[in-house]
Amino acid sequence: MSVKPTKAMVLAAGLGLRMRPLTDKMPKPLVSVAGQPLLDHVLDKLDQAGVTEAVVNVHYLPDQIINHVAGRQQPRVTISDERDQVLGTGGGVVKALPLLGNAPFFHVNSDTLWIDGVRSNLARLAENFDPARMDILLLMAPTATSIGYSGRGDYGMLPDGALRKRKEKEVVPFVYAGAAILSPSIFADAPKGEFSLTKMFDRANDQERLFGLRLDGVWMHVGTPDAVHAAEEAFLESVV
Repeated sequence: MSVKPTKAMVLAAGLGLRMRPLTDKMPKPLVSVAGQPLLDHVLDKLDQAGVTEAVVNVHYLPDQIINHVAGRQQPRVTISDERDQVLGTGGGVVKALPLLGNAPFFHVNSDTLWIDGVRSNLARLAENFDPARMDILLLMAPTATSIGYSGRGDYGMLPDGALRKRKEKEVVPFVYAGAAILSPSIFADAPKGEFSLTKMFDRANDQERLFGLRLDGVWMHVGTPDAVHAAEEAFLESVV
């Protein structure tokens, strides 16, 4: 059984510290890569996947993001304003839940960037999300072919897509690509205030309801100013 989310949560409240000096006077979601702000890359992909409403949370230099998306119609953007509080990646979703409704929704980091393969990876997530078996389905990028990533990975993945979290000194082949489908029910007894979304991932993992889908295409980790250039080169190669 697949789902067709029409709503999405886009995380755009981060401080972008590692992207300085680009983010001294600009929020990271508005940093341009290949001629387009990171946030627009994400919103365009959500539009292509059938999303009609995107909830975008803001904290750092919020007015720039609010003004940037003001005229956007596809998807329509609703702002979840966190300028007076720090809620973290988990608390930000909890605050936005009344805007997201009761159905599974896309959850995308505003600074994630990937080049789709033959088909939309968000559409593939929707097709593979089975609410009977899973609460969370993460888009997983192979570390070996990702651009700008040099970490040890986040998860191992079983043949049926079930994820197993990396142990402390372990190296695993997949990294979370910053896009997922979440069931809102996982937040029923979530902590109050600031917390990390990884707490929800870990809980679903413990309950064997955390699954992954291998990304088809190329994922780019745009964490630093140097990584912007590498990502732009990848985009140029993809259209040659």
